[in-house]
Amino acid sequence: MTSGLWELVLKGTWTTIQLLVLSALLAAAVSFAVGIARTHRLWVVRFLAGLYTEVFRGTSALVMIFWVFFVLPPAFGWQLVPLWAGTLALGLTYGAYGTEIVRGALAAVDPAQQEGGVALGFTPGQRLRKILLPQAVPEMVPPFSNLLVELLKGTALVSVMGMGDLAFSGNLVRLALQESAHIYTYVLLVYFVIAFLLTRLMRGLEHHLKAGVR
Repeated sequence: MTSGLWELVLKGTWTTIQLLVLSALLAAAVSFAVGIARTHRLWVVRFLAGLYTEVFRGTSALVMIFWVFFVLPPAFGWQLVPLWAGTLALGLTYGAYGTEIVRGALAAVDPAQQEGGVALGFTPGQRLRKILLPQAVPEMVPPFSNLLVELLKGTALVSVMGMGDLAFSGNLVRLALQESAHIYTYVLLVYFVIAFLLTRLMRGLEHHLKAGVR
């Protein structure tokens, strides 16, 4: 490959990493906000949180990208650049899966811990912050690690918008060189390396959090 083609692939890799970080941050924020809302004492809050979760879990991430990029902007008279459209679509979609991780981890905390907080006169917010989350968060890390890897692979969907991510750049190089095996093997390896680094990072985070709970 020429230096220009290598530069194209490297730019695509950087775009994929940017998209991964931004959409992961959005998905994490959504996961905790909606996941906690699903445990709220008011039924209307639980209903709205559950509605969001079911809608975004039950729709295709690819179609959601099309919707955010091609349908919503004309309806409101504005246009999203591909990076932000991809971030919004992927963050909201994968965040819906994350809400169940948060809800399940909170529900798994021993009810006696909750009762102890009530006995100490803690408010619901204090019980959540001081009792539930410190115990639940370490248990969320392994499933969140899997979800993060799935999100990484999902970033390839943004190539349908013509966004110059790793998948899109790899396809351009394939068309230029008329060689599929070499290019797509390289692309697969790049995705694998990023995923491997993510899992190592999340495992280290898990050990750190669990050490803090002991």
